[in-house]
Amino acid sequence: MTTHEHEITEAVPLCEPDGLELADSALGWSRQPLHRINLKGRWARTKRWDYWSILAGDLAIAVTYSNIGYLGVVDVWWVDLATGQTGGRSTGSPGSIGIRLPEQFGSRPLRWSSKGLRLEMATSATETTIRAEWTQWGGKWSRLEATIKSPPGHESLNVVIPWSKRAYQFTSKHQALPAHGFLEVDGYRREFGGDHGDAWGVLDVGRGRWPYENTWNWAGGAGRSLEGATIGLQFGGKWTVGSGFTENGLIVDGRLSKIGNELDWDYNWDDPMKPWRVTSPDGSVDVVLEPRYDKYAKAWLGFGGIAVHQVFGQWSGTVTDDAGDTWTLDSIQGFAEETRTRW
Repeated sequence: MTTHEHEITEAVPLCEPDGLELADSALGWSRQPLHRINLKGRWARTKRWDYWSILAGDLAIAVTYSNIGYLGVVDVWWVDLATGQTGGRSTGSPGSIGIRLPEQFGSRPLRWSSKGLRLEMATSATETTIRAEWTQWGGKWSRLEATIKSPPGHESLNVVIPWSKRAYQFTSKHQALPAHGFLEVDGYRREFGGDHGDAWGVLDVGRGRWPYENTWNWAGGAGRSLEGATIGLQFGGKWTVGSGFTENGLIVDGRLSKIGNELDWDYNWDDPMKPWRVTSPDGSVDVVLEPRYDKYAKAWLGFGGIAVHQVFGQWSGTVTDDAGDTWTLDSIQGFAEETRTRW
């Protein structure tokens, strides 16, 4: 496992001083977020989001706070993978009114209170706390309290994907972060993490300017290998092809091995509950996700829209890090998706 990509080791601006064109010094990847986001102008093309997911055995939770210019979305969602029961609340804001994200992740809390959903997310150097209350369809009062730890030295995958000088995306992907908390729905409280079994936080930070039409793959996972290491999977595809960079990596006990190759994805959009296999040309990645639930969404608004299959399940197979050590996975928690956008 090797990479040809340039590793960034000190802070750099994402954009030129005008805030429009991509800075040459921004091209590369890093083990910690080092890009200073300085986007200006081009309101309709600029996209910003923070997305958290928690993988906790039979329970999966997702929290989205996004501003994509003409629309903002704040969303809390959960699924019981054993029963297929789902819930949550999604709210939209035309023009993204009231939904503002800082250029640097975690530099101030994110808050929302409207349309049956109240949410606050706050990040410090050591952890992120998420507190949400909402009324589900059907009138069931619900709440979520979660703490996701950021262990000292735990590495993440941060990279800029350049399509052109005026279309580019900074993405910061964090996997295998210890989490704990509870989800309460209509008086029934479900705790996760700590004494209640492993729970893992996943973070996707996005800041950039996108072309109108795009398709991407994203996959992640976390758990213990049979050899006893804590493994985090971070894979992407389609949207990075031809850019010279990938968002592929493997985290072993908090250390990132960057994968410079595009990966091969084998799955069926029309039958997403079939296994999803991800492999690398050099054999360092060979894993299969057995889906347990497909979160399918489709919304077209005439001028744009989105369609996505996001499946949650369990990864098995082998991965090899950049030290040459091979790790065996047997049913660790995870997800995979294909998303198609016109936005």
